[in-house]
Amino acid sequence: MPPVHSQTQLLIVGGGPGGYVAAIRAAQLGIQTTLVEGAQLGGTCLNVGCIPSKALIHAAEAYAQARQPSSLGIRCEGVQLDLAQTLAWKDGIVAKLTGGVGALLRRHGVTVWQGWAEVIDGKTVDVRGAEEAVQRIRCEHLLLAAGSTEVALPFLPFGAGNGRVVSSTEALAFAEVPRQLVVVGAGYIGLELGTVWRKLGAEVTVVEAQDRLLPAYDADLVKPVAQSLARLGVKSLLAHRVEGLNAAGDALSVREPSGTLVELPADKILVAVGRKPRTEGWGLERLMLDMNGRAVKVDAQCRSSMKNVWAIGDLCGEPLLAHRAMAQGEMVAELIAGQPRRFEPANIPAVCFTDPEIVVAGHTPASAEAAGLKVLQASFPFAANGRALSLEAPEGFVRVVARADNHLILGWQAVGAAVSELSAAFGLSLEMGARLEDVAHTIHAHPTLGEAVQEACLRALGHALHI
Repeated sequence: MPPVHSQTQLLIVGGGPGGYVAAIRAAQLGIQTTLVEGAQLGGTCLNVGCIPSKALIHAAEAYAQARQPSSLGIRCEGVQLDLAQTLAWKDGIVAKLTGGVGALLRRHGVTVWQGWAEVIDGKTVDVRGAEEAVQRIRCEHLLLAAGSTEVALPFLPFGAGNGRVVSSTEALAFAEVPRQLVVVGAGYIGLELGTVWRKLGAEVTVVEAQDRLLPAYDADLVKPVAQSLARLGVKSLLAHRVEGLNAAGDALSVREPSGTLVELPADKILVAVGRKPRTEGWGLERLMLDMNGRAVKVDAQCRSSMKNVWAIGDLCGEPLLAHRAMAQGEMVAELIAGQPRRFEPANIPAVCFTDPEIVVAGHTPASAEAAGLKVLQASFPFAANGRALSLEAPEGFVRVVARADNHLILGWQAVGAAVSELSAAFGLSLEMGARLEDVAHTIHAHPTLGEAVQEACLRALGHALHI
């Protein structure tokens, strides 16, 4: 048995957004805190998820803009892509942010163990470092923040076809632009990365088992994205079932709705059919916690079924969002410090960084109806917004959903260029219990995309000014 190397008040398994935020907040509150991370600080989000993918989205858009004729009178000749430099720039951003996380943890006095955790019981964790030496850590509180991992298809495993089948991790670092890329799954990960490589020059085909793109979003929001993909030349095969690699291993076999089997040649096949809680390989089963399907079941304070064992973020299931994990981590630290907190947000905004972007916060018209609520809804198109026109981005709209009786705002949706930046305004209005009149009568700077937020509320009240 490994000797007990150290004792701590709070031991956190996982250094992603939830884990490192919990560690920083706990240390600020005077809690002795130890964090264990086997890979890199920042987790999936900073290293192989949110940050590098958004960096590549920006780079791909810059390259595409430089190559295409512009109505602005700008012409660029001989545009070239140095992919190695692009990836190095992307990696530099990642390194800067992960290094910043490490510096913040050190500044706050958090003890960080670089190694793989194995849970022994609710108060004991073994850590295996690079030298294979095992250290045992005892704790008063155990916070599980192990995150999530890509869902693999058993008939199309990652690495098959001599490395032809890849996950989103590998798709962030192709050594060269694939000539033909097939994306399995038309969710946000598949479409974001498919769009990146199409703009960088690949021929891209998206295969989706359901009958439309982005099945989790309503059709009005998806329509501008589908139109953009078509303009880019991305081929979408909807209601098609993936069968696996062909006999030669150089193409994807797909079943058409008619039943015909076709082969799609591909240099790379990106499987992006979702993510699942990371529950295997680190001893979680020893705790025998109550589960909610594949996720750890927690209450409104992120307490598991075992006393002083907490779980946050993707490990707790949907929604798998970094900002949700951060909020939960902060809350758990404050609860351990004796402060009264609950995780009951009015909304958790979700952003899809496609071209154009999509934001959903709170109720949609459909979810409000399902909840038995009588609502007003109104949309304002970016085609009537001066800032959107000046950005050559007239596609999309902002939509507000509010109660019909008292005009309390219940939800927001938007699709358009840079609408991710509107998510803060959406979240703030929902958390503060704003009504249509509150937003409609707030002066919004002109010319900005945010004016569409005000105009949507004005339109819901029956007196939009610019449409």
